[in-house]
Amino acid sequence: MWLSDGQKIGVGLTAFGVFFMLLGVFLLFDGGLLAIGNILFLSGVTLVIGPQKTVTFFFKRPQKLRGTIAFFFGIFLVFIKWPIIGIIIEMFGFVNLFGDFFPVIISFLRKLPIIGTFLNLPGVARVVDGLFGTKLPV
Repeated sequence: MWLSDGQKIGVGLTAFGVFFMLLGVFLLFDGGLLAIGNILFLSGVTLVIGPQKTVTFFFKRPQKLRGTIAFFFGIFLVFIKWPIIGIIIEMFGFVNLFGDFFPVIISFLRKLPIIGTFLNLPGVARVVDGLFGTKLPV
């Protein structure tokens, strides 16, 4: 699968967005880093999947409405300097929006050399399958 230049930039922006959000959480919920991370993450996702598909994903799917509202309300709370409550609400929305992708991510991670060996251990596999499920959307 080949990525266009815009999509490559989008992957970089998304990665930096996740990095800044994690850094903001590690630095005791620094509102500035969390806000920058949110902006980079949203712009990166938009560049990767395109503006029309982004609008369709967030706003035109009724089964994702609760996640969309929570996600954007959490971002709003981070912007008005309520970072702890904002991140909690944002994570709830994130799980509701992107929860369908977790089995795909786990399946990919199980194919990696070191992480896959760890995730395929009997006890760990049982816990991971219980948390994220094993049903793939294909």
